[in-house]
Amino acid sequence: MRVLFIINTRSGNQTEGSLKDLIQSSSEELNYEYSIFELKKDFSEDQILKAIAQYQPERLGVAGGDGTINLIAKLIHNTSLPMLIIPTGSANGMASELGIRGRIEGVLNLLRDGVEQPIDVLKINGKICIHLADVGLNARIVKRFEEDPGRGLMTYAKYLFREVFLIKQYRFHIRIDGKLLKRKAVSLTFANASKYGTGAVINPIGIIDDGKFELVIVRPFPRIKLLSIAWKMFTNSLQTSEYVEVHSCSKVQIRSSRKTTLQVDGEICGKVHEIHAEIIPSCLTMIVPAAQAED
Repeated sequence: MRVLFIINTRSGNQTEGSLKDLIQSSSEELNYEYSIFELKKDFSEDQILKAIAQYQPERLGVAGGDGTINLIAKLIHNTSLPMLIIPTGSANGMASELGIRGRIEGVLNLLRDGVEQPIDVLKINGKICIHLADVGLNARIVKRFEEDPGRGLMTYAKYLFREVFLIKQYRFHIRIDGKLLKRKAVSLTFANASKYGTGAVINPIGIIDDGKFELVIVRPFPRIKLLSIAWKMFTNSLQTSEYVEVHSCSKVQIRSSRKTTLQVDGEICGKVHEIHAEIIPSCLTMIVPAAQAED
């Protein structure tokens, strides 16, 4: 087996040297050949594609966070090249979604013990999304979170509670598979998956290989309800909130009353008036734990 490891050297809670040592040990134990391509400051997508073309790997191991995984997914979706996520970023929501967690040594063992699972991806305003995208409340929190050197749940919570006093309402015209809805909302989430890296479940009915995605609409709510809504997210019961709607779709077109920040897989994509999102079924192959594939 030939494995190309793509490592984001700027991402991380795993030092570059220790990760390389773990890969070397894994290759000796599992008996595979490997090469490493590092995503340094001035890398280009063409360089990544060239590295893949030259090495001709049978599998990719991608070390980084959700933004790194999104980048590689954009380049290899609609191919048969399987990808293993090695979660070393500050946000590892997609790894968590796929049941990939724990020590890096165990994750690397999935190159032998894991199974291949085709998943859907979203295309939003021309950008690939494998996990979650949104506009409104959470997108603004993500923007502030990115600018903070701190990471983790407490940093996210800090911005959540700051933002709640600045909640903005938007009027959205939403066309779901041809059906028109008009809603006032504080956020819209386009959910290929079910939960954020913190464990908060935004889409209780999310399945990443069902040929659908969910549009989660959070309508304006009293500030005193914030803890209640947050509690429902962490107990996988958000759909029971009177302020939340969940719609399964294959395509949506949305127009906002004013520009709002769009984030895709943790990356800020600027402010938009209109959003076009559609599902691309079973176009990306991931390597996941066998138990995850059976669920």
